[in-house]
Amino acid sequence: MTMDAAPHATKYKRVMLKISGEALMGPQGFGLHPPTVQRIAQEVKTVHDMGVEICMVIGGGNIFRGLQGSAQGMERTTADYMGMLATVMNALGMQAALEALGIHTRVISAIPMDQVCEPYIRRRAVRHLEKKRVCIFAAGTGNPYFTTDTAATLRANEMSCEAIFKGTKVDGVYDKDPAKHDDAVRYDQISYDDCLAQHLGVMDASAIALARDNKLPIIVFSLDEPGGFRGILAGEGTYTLVNNG
Repeated sequence: MTMDAAPHATKYKRVMLKISGEALMGPQGFGLHPPTVQRIAQEVKTVHDMGVEICMVIGGGNIFRGLQGSAQGMERTTADYMGMLATVMNALGMQAALEALGIHTRVISAIPMDQVCEPYIRRRAVRHLEKKRVCIFAAGTGNPYFTTDTAATLRANEMSCEAIFKGTKVDGVYDKDPAKHDDAVRYDQISYDDCLAQHLGVMDASAIALARDNKLPIIVFSLDEPGGFRGILAGEGTYTLVNNG
């Protein structure tokens, strides 16, 4: 598909892709699995080729999870900062995979570390997107007590994204865990308030409330489905839309 055709072919022109750190583990129980990272990078490339401007936020749970650290006796603030640094490692790994595919990519960190990535400056980040560079926002919001879900929603609003794409292991939002319950029902569409009231675990409550207050739709889809990200942007595929209903 040519870049010229993209404005007519896609519903959204600028999107935020939020994926968990665990999505990068592949069959491993820890860390980065390079073939999995490359597969996700290929998915991003297919959407980038449509002319869509892409922001990304990647969690850090495959390396370190702040909540688990604090549960084991570590001070919560320190544990959260360690989790933020883990997201920078994941972002650099994804940047390497995307650039190997010929996509110009910038890692932008909320915690300055100039030798490895750029600091977060909103206008500069917007300019990168306008130049069709993929922007990976790392280190969360830069603050403890906030998840990468909240960081993704915050950056999506700051970058004027039209939707958040939440890549998960299932093809949408279910009324209960489909891995444990055969009778779980998938929603095609659900409201922010229902997600919060039913504790459906789409994103954490802060992220959903921030999306609701700014009327930013959340699209939950399966990252394990080849071509799923591109398909939804082309108007196909299975997913759940979270909006005002």
